[in-house]
Amino acid sequence: MVADVSENLVAITTGFTGKEVLLFGATDGPGDIAIVVKGPARDITLRKKGRVGPVWVNTDSVTFRDVPSFYRIASSRPLEEFAPPNLLSRFQIGTENLRLETTGESDITPENLIEYKKALVRLKTEEQLYDEGLGAVNTTSNRLFRTRILFPANVPTGTYFVEVYLFRNGTVAAAEIVPFNISKIGFGADVYDFAHDYSVIYGLLSIILAAAAGWAASVAFRRA
Repeated sequence: MVADVSENLVAITTGFTGKEVLLFGATDGPGDIAIVVKGPARDITLRKKGRVGPVWVNTDSVTFRDVPSFYRIASSRPLEEFAPPNLLSRFQIGTENLRLETTGESDITPENLIEYKKALVRLKTEEQLYDEGLGAVNTTSNRLFRTRILFPANVPTGTYFVEVYLFRNGTVAAAEIVPFNISKIGFGADVYDFAHDYSVIYGLLSIILAAAAGWAASVAFRRA
């Protein structure tokens, strides 16, 4: 099996509103295709609010390690029709099969951990970074396949991996991993890098510019 994407670099510019990338490939014969798209792994902390007297405060928190910042799946048929549950779990196909490990909180119960995991998937889905629905993989002549991957405007930057699995007779007959990058370019990227590399200077410049803009506006209105 071979697979590739239409663009190895998705460029995020000032007017970026989202991007659709074509994934295509071919197999050596018939079979079912399952595709997993994963964004850069990052640690994510979830906090749970509780009522303490008259106010709501953060009472508990859990930090998950190496969480995919983006996650989408697509398949040629419904997964349950050709992929055994043990293989879906092994290859982490489907949000319910993501192995989300914590940084070592010992006082959290298994029930609460499941609740936090569901909350994480729900929040990512609301941000359009996770999609629990299946995208369609179109096949031709039992050999060629293709699908389109939609990345929203708020897609994180970094290296992405597209995992392609060929299922036959309830087993994984072949697998392919296709990497590509999503990166900021142009003036917006320069401002972003400057803000992160020189945060103190960036903050001071922002205050100066805001003050100058306010002064200029006040002068303009007095003249008017």
